[in-house]
Amino acid sequence: MASAREMRLRIKSVKNISQVTRALQAVSASKVRKAIAALMGTRPYATKAWQVLAHISGQPGRSSLHPLLTAREEIKNTLVVVVSGDRGLAGAYNTNLIRYMLRQFANWPTPVHLIAVGRKGRDLLVRRRQNVIADFSNLPAAPSFADVSAIGHIAVQEFLEGRADEVFLVYTNFVNMVKQDPVVKKLLPLEVDGGEGRVQTFEHKAQASAAYIYEPSEGEILDQIIPRFTALQVYQAVLESLASEHAARMVAMRNATENANELVGELQLQYNKVRQQSITSDILDIAGGAEALAQGTSK
Repeated sequence: MASAREMRLRIKSVKNISQVTRALQAVSASKVRKAIAALMGTRPYATKAWQVLAHISGQPGRSSLHPLLTAREEIKNTLVVVVSGDRGLAGAYNTNLIRYMLRQFANWPTPVHLIAVGRKGRDLLVRRRQNVIADFSNLPAAPSFADVSAIGHIAVQEFLEGRADEVFLVYTNFVNMVKQDPVVKKLLPLEVDGGEGRVQTFEHKAQASAAYIYEPSEGEILDQIIPRFTALQVYQAVLESLASEHAARMVAMRNATENANELVGELQLQYNKVRQQSITSDILDIAGGAEALAQGTSK
């Protein structure tokens, strides 16, 4: 059994760790509130953009309106944008996302190329020898649309130039503070009627049938709104992932703090036992010495 001094040092070490995890929990709680506020702030704009896009692409000759609305007859290459985190200490958040992505595209019929958003996801993908063609790491703590638009721009260029015939987006959807679900959604070609589309999230089907007057023309508007809306989907996925990451880190740090406090209690109990055993041994030694002296004196 460890000595009393070793037990004291271990208790002090665990208490220091619990202070760190408690501080990280408080920081993550603050960041997750800001992330949720930013996430909800994009909803009105994304809803209106999708309404206009749904109305335009619902017109006859949908495939001829814009190349990003046209499905390829033959799929030769697939591009996947994977949104993960830049930091650890978030439990199994990043690992679960990468495992989900690998499981979804394990037996994909075409070659899969990856765009990694987040340092942790990139490292896990490279370690598993995946084909990562682009990397976006160390995004700002509160990214703006301009910080993320380059990701959507690359996805659009890969699709338009024929290096990718379909583009998917894999990220973690923020449900609540204790539940974050990894999801995969088709990014290109845009499918307005798709069951996995944002139309279900924004719940505006009744308003999508409203009348619109377009100036200068539908074609010119599509050239602007479709690439921008594609980037907007990536931006919203980044915000969802940020909120999920901070929530996962807050829960992980809370569990770590509780485990550290429980471990301190167990160590304190063991320390008390060691101290009691040491005191008992000292008392026995004193009693034995006193008895030996008494016997020597009586002789």
